Amino acid sequence: MRTKSLKKNKINVITLGCSKNIYDSEVLMGQLRANGKEVEHEAPVDQEGNIIVINTCGFIDNAKAESVNMILEYADKKEKGLVDKVFVTGCLSERYRPDLEKEIPNVDQFFGTTELPQLLKALGADYKHELLGERLTTTPKNYAYLKIAEGCDRPCSFCAIPIMRGAHVSQPIEKLVKEAEGLARDGVKELILIAQDLTYYGLDIYKKRNLAELLEALAKVEGIEWIRLHYAFPTGFPMDVLDLMKREPKICNYIDIPLQHISDSILKSMRRGTTQAKTTQLLKDFRAAVPGMAIRTTLIVGYPGETQEDFEILKDFVQEMKFDRMGCFAYSHEENTHAYLLEDDVPDDIKQDRANEIMELQSQISWDLNQEKIGQTFKCIIDRKEGGHFVGRTEFDSPDVDNEVLIDASKYYLKTGDFAMIKIIDATEFDLYGEPA
Repeated sequence: MRTKSLKKNKINVITLGCSKNIYDSEVLMGQLRANGKEVEHEAPVDQEGNIIVINTCGFIDNAKAESVNMILEYADKKEKGLVDKVFVTGCLSERYRPDLEKEIPNVDQFFGTTELPQLLKALGADYKHELLGERLTTTPKNYAYLKIAEGCDRPCSFCAIPIMRGAHVSQPIEKLVKEAEGLARDGVKELILIAQDLTYYGLDIYKKRNLAELLEALAKVEGIEWIRLHYAFPTGFPMDVLDLMKREPKICNYIDIPLQHISDSILKSMRRGTTQAKTTQLLKDFRAAVPGMAIRTTLIVGYPGETQEDFEILKDFVQEMKFDRMGCFAYSHEENTHAYLLEDDVPDDIKQDRANEIMELQSQISWDLNQEKIGQTFKCIIDRKEGGHFVGRTEFDSPDVDNEVLIDASKYYLKTGDFAMIKIIDATEFDLYGEPA
């Protein structure tokens, strides 16, 4: 027997996947709030509301499984009368809508990544063009993501993002500056620039790579103290960005540049448009231009045809380059990608062993680099208080993925959302311990 929900027309938005999805959820929630709707982000179970919107990820197998499980969980809750409506949006929905509609008919409607106005209409709201750039942020008040472009024109063989997100589209500088000004008025001090590919920014609308000009404009926004770069593609990197990073204190000495692999044969099959020699030189140029910059990268192991020799080349490269931050993933064989035509010939257990081996190597590198920080003092942003510690970050660390600085809350008081000078007194592989300087 179906019971009626008592929490009438409260919308709960659940976000899975990357920071780009978080941004999209924030835009959706800003539109809903402007329409007078009651909306929460990932509300507790006892307050979750009667209308659910699940923003899904469809990037690799694990992410797809998590998204499907979340949809099934809420389809079941709808069946039991615990929620009234379930809507699904995002990358999984864009990529597999016909299959999902067939397999999970209890979902009210599925929407793709570019169908925000249609989703709003289904939720009884109108898309308000005048809200361009305004959103309801879900991150701690001191930082926010700023999506400068959508989609990707790169031909990488393993990647399904162009299928889900379409071709590269840059946002105009004036729009992004206006959005940054609004965030600064709300207390945001750190902007984290995201896109599928930052380095392509501007080519479509300005006919040139224009990331440096955008950064200069954003650096003028009052109240913004840190600007961080995520997801830069190694081919065609605009080197004028490094000159700006060196002379503009607001641009964090940090870059996230996913390299994926380094063996020439794998890079060629991956269609990355570069070589080991070019990539190694690029990283050396980075470090020469901005001494002390933190470089984060992402690697894929177990790609079709990856031999033990290819893997050894990758390990040697990791050891040589000593990246400040790294993530490593086992290859996922994705339908409709170029690599899907290849035989997925590296067994899953070997993929996982290789990923573990790379991360163990990185763990030791991270330990060594962190030990060097003991005794040094860094400007840190204090994100939150958790348990017995205030938790902060240096300019060399991005939220959720990088090192954190832990300060004993029983001895010191710090204000969350503010900057503080912190002296590092101890360190592990992935955490620093500090005290106010």
